[in-house]
Amino acid sequence: MDIGSKIKRMRIEKQLTQEELANRCELSKGFISQLENNLTSPSIATLIDILEILGTNLKEFFNDMDNEKITFKKDDMFETEDCDLGYELMWLVPNSQKNDMEPIILTLKEGGRYKEEKPHEGEEFGYVLSGSIYLHLGNKKSKVKKGESFYFKPRANHYISNAGKTNVKIIWVSTPPSF
Repeated sequence: MDIGSKIKRMRIEKQLTQEELANRCELSKGFISQLENNLTSPSIATLIDILEILGTNLKEFFNDMDNEKITFKKDDMFETEDCDLGYELMWLVPNSQKNDMEPIILTLKEGGRYKEEKPHEGEEFGYVLSGSIYLHLGNKKSKVKKGESFYFKPRANHYISNAGKTNVKIIWVSTPPSF
């Protein structure tokens, strides 16, 4: 593993200069430069300090990120159905409840609706692929048609319902995961 390059990449992702990282870790800018160029190695204690400033720890840092799955096929996805409410839900990213957002495809049958959710932290976004829906947000009801989207902070009870006589399909993303 190229420790220096990985620290440099993480520092840049955090929008820190070498000097800012050095100051936060009580190190010299020269040491950070040598570390990023693999000209020196940090002690374990120093590495722990640097990683803490970069928002990670030893375990995560040395975890081989190359094995993280980033593309998903139909076989990876999980589907469920609620016949009473008239919807089918497909999780597009397996185990996405551990991530910051959770994308799904929701199909609402004629007369169907998704379950009502209580207010929560985060944000919700949806894009209507086919048909049209009603977005129920507190006492408000908005119609969203094919090719249109919705975005809101869920500060009130909310759900969506099918607004037409054909099946509706939408992509819906929630943060934090709630489906």
